[in-house]
Amino acid sequence: MAQPVPLNRSNLAQLQPPVQVPRFDPAAVTGGIVHLGLGGFHRAHMARYTHNLMERRPDALSWGITGAGLMPADRRMQESLGPQDNLYTLVERDAAGETVAVIASLANVIFAGDSSAALLDAIDRPQIRIVSLTVTEHGYCLNRSTKQLDPDHALVRADLTHPERPASAIGIIVEALRRRRDSGVAPFTAMSCDNIQHNGTVLREAVLALARLRDAALADWIAGAVSFPSTMVDRITPVTAEADIKALADRFGIIDRWPVFSETFTQWVIEDRFPTGRPAWQDVGAQFVEDVAPYEFMKLRLLNGSHLAVAGVGRLAGYVTIDEAMADPLITRYMSALMDRETGPTLPDVPGIDLPQYKKTLIERFANPAIKDTVERVNTDAPLNILVDPIRDRLRANQPLDLLALALAAWLRRVRGEDEQGQTIDVRHPLAEQLRVKAIEGGPDPRPLLRMVQLFGDTGTDPRLVGPVQKWLESLYAKGSRETLAEASRVLKF
Repeated sequence: MAQPVPLNRSNLAQLQPPVQVPRFDPAAVTGGIVHLGLGGFHRAHMARYTHNLMERRPDALSWGITGAGLMPADRRMQESLGPQDNLYTLVERDAAGETVAVIASLANVIFAGDSSAALLDAIDRPQIRIVSLTVTEHGYCLNRSTKQLDPDHALVRADLTHPERPASAIGIIVEALRRRRDSGVAPFTAMSCDNIQHNGTVLREAVLALARLRDAALADWIAGAVSFPSTMVDRITPVTAEADIKALADRFGIIDRWPVFSETFTQWVIEDRFPTGRPAWQDVGAQFVEDVAPYEFMKLRLLNGSHLAVAGVGRLAGYVTIDEAMADPLITRYMSALMDRETGPTLPDVPGIDLPQYKKTLIERFANPAIKDTVERVNTDAPLNILVDPIRDRLRANQPLDLLALALAAWLRRVRGEDEQGQTIDVRHPLAEQLRVKAIEGGPDPRPLLRMVQLFGDTGTDPRLVGPVQKWLESLYAKGSRETLAEASRVLKF
């Protein structure tokens, strides 16, 4: 193989098949979208759909994405992609093989971790008609129990003190909309792509709450003028490993500072509410619907809920990746039983979806040996509400929740910050230290943790939950995760 070359526009001609290079001129891409939270998932998902559309339709080149990083660690993204002319490599893998494509839908990358000034200036451009975001649930500055904006959140207080220099994603959207209103430019559509139930509504309420704290008239204008469509997004995208970067150079001749690796499966369901226009993403596989709720509900309950359950028990059992955990027959049977008996029955009708087939596909996707998605990545990124919400539904219906209680017990055991061998677990959560203290205080008694109202509200004191969680948590401490899973399999017959 020829010497690997750095990825940039000038070197595209040197890349050889099977590497797929853009079938359009990347220099012709101009910005129509600003995306907050330019991480691996966005680059594997929305940016991939947009790239595919650009290859089909020349008019899509005006929908280029300006990606913005808001966190201090996001500086690396700009430093990586800037010298690459905002190009990056996406490797999509399944058990049968992989495809390697250079993605060129990014028009620009901005680091806003120190100052949001350049980002706000970019959003000011009338050509920007969509501001989208994937900042995880933590980025919405919500009270974790009520899912409403937390006025005491440090970022919210800072944004109210310096409203024209916001640091949070919500503050940036509010200030950008104020500038649109004052300049007479039509407002952009604000589109959440985060794994939050009713994500458009959650974003709208957070934006309105912060705007109301600033200026009631601004909040009223946003309420009447701005669209917040909900979406359902799905594609497993592990954190890029250094070994993957090296393999890309060795096997395909591409020196890419920060490529992305994902599964081949992808899904995107979007409410079609874009007053100032949108890309024709339906031409490349996205599904536009009037109400995304049944689809996001299905995904949150079956995929995300199962992911967190598998990652929790898998981490305690000593597995490093999701596919390793799924190679354990006990864990695979546990996931199947969880979907069939407890999370699946909470779903409404999902038009056009074969639920048994969907669940079968989820098990196959999680077991994909080509996707080395770590249990820690899932444990860190997945919000606890993914388990708490179906627990609340089961309690309201007075239905058993032993399988959900086992997943929650594993979560409570993990946040102690050490595994069954006494090795440290890096718990990355806004309340990590408080969680550790409460976990040590309670040990096999879950009540100190379950009484954390910011996580559980009044659900954590319901004896119908406390009882089964305590049973499994006591077992996890006394017998360990493997014997607890085996006992659960015997008792619950899965």
